[in-house]
Order: sequence, then C-alpha cells, then structure tokens
Amino acid sequence: MVVHLKPETETRLQELAATTGRAPDDLVEDAMAGYLAEMGQVRKMLDNRYDEIKSGRVEPIDGEEAFDRLRRKRENRRHS
Repeated sequence: MVVHLKPETETRLQELAATTGRAPDDLVEDAMAGYLAEMGQVRKMLDNRYDEIKSGRVEPIDGEEAFDRLRRKRENRRHS
C-alpha cells in the first residue's frame, strides 16, 4: 500500500524516525494501528449508545440543554 503524505507531515515523520531510530514505515504502521483501534472503540461506543436510545433505556436530551448543563457545572466549579 502506498500512503501519500503532505510534505510537512513527511518531514515530521522523517525527523521522528531519525530521532527514535525507527523506520518511517514502522512508525506509520504503529500510528495507523492505534488510530484504527481507537476508531473501532468509538464506533462500538456509538453503536451501543444508539441501541440504548432506540430501546428506550436512555432518553436523549436536547443539545442546547446538554450545553447548558455543562455551563452550569463549570460555573458551579468556579464558585466552589
């Protein structure tokens, strides 16, 4: 597989490879493996949340209401 990187990214990759003594291909492989594992976890979490909402176990809240709750929590922490 060929991966095309922006020149700035390629430069950073080469610098990291030189600093760590690891091959650029190994660094890219590790980065992609980690990224894909994380995306798999996120996908599973989202699927689970969707299933919980569809089944009625969890009730969704309005986005503005959620942000208001977060703002109130932040304000309460500042004042405590």
